[in-house]
Amino acid sequence: MPTNSVDVRNPSANWKTLGSLWIVYGIIRLAAAILLVLYSGTATVMFGALLSRVADPFTLMSIFHFLYIVAILVAVLSGLIGIIAGFALLAGRSSARSLSLAAGFLSLCDIPLGTTLGIYTLIIFLS
Repeated sequence: MPTNSVDVRNPSANWKTLGSLWIVYGIIRLAAAILLVLYSGTATVMFGALLSRVADPFTLMSIFHFLYIVAILVAVLSGLIGIIAGFALLAGRSSARSLSLAAGFLSLCDIPLGTTLGIYTLIIFLS
């Protein structure tokens, strides 16, 4: 067997690549969270422009702010757990499996990169 081939029966051989991908994904999610915070004023104005013809715009604006904060918190949490899981995979820690599963579940709603990485991680660690 050539030295550069990957052993399919040993999933830990791919942990370094998977760890690197989780670190990159975590950085992207943290950048997205920063952009969400920076453009919150613009998002509020854009959503507020849609509320000119509804019966109770203040309730809908409150719901929008709540959901926007939840989106920021999910992005930060996904980014941090993704980076921590990536470093745990690179170091070969015993906590790498549980951290990667948590990062995989949190990333499933982030199309296309998070969904792809999350599904691959779930397949690797749940089989």
